[in-house]
Amino acid sequence: MSVEITPEQAEINNKNVTQLIYALYAVSIMVGVTSIVAIVLNYVKRDDVVNTLYESHFRWQIRTFWFTFLWSLVALATFWTLVGPFIIGSVVFVWYVYRVVKGWLRLSEGKPMYVA
Repeated sequence: MSVEITPEQAEINNKNVTQLIYALYAVSIMVGVTSIVAIVLNYVKRDDVVNTLYESHFRWQIRTFWFTFLWSLVALATFWTLVGPFIIGSVVFVWYVYRVVKGWLRLSEGKPMYVA
C-alpha cells in the first residue's frame, strides 16, 4: 500500500530534514561524529530536494562538509609546524561556523543559498 505525499507535506518534510542537517552540523562543533550523520543524510535525501530551494542548501552543506574535511586534513598534515592546528585550524573553524550560521539563517528566511 502506497501513501501519496502532498506537495505541501513534501515541502514541510524537506524543510525539516534540511533544518535537522544544519542542527547536526552545528552540534558537530562539540560532538564531531554528528557531521558524519549529517553528510550521510545529505546524500540519502538529496534526490528528494531536486528543483526546490532546499537543493541549494544541500549543495551548501555538502561543500561545507568536504571543504572542512579537506582543510582539516591540511591542518593535521602541518601539525608539526604548529601553523596547522593554530592558524589553519582556527580559520577552518571560523569558516565552518560562518557557513552553518549563514545557511541556517537563509533557510529560516525561506531563501536559497548561492553556493560559493
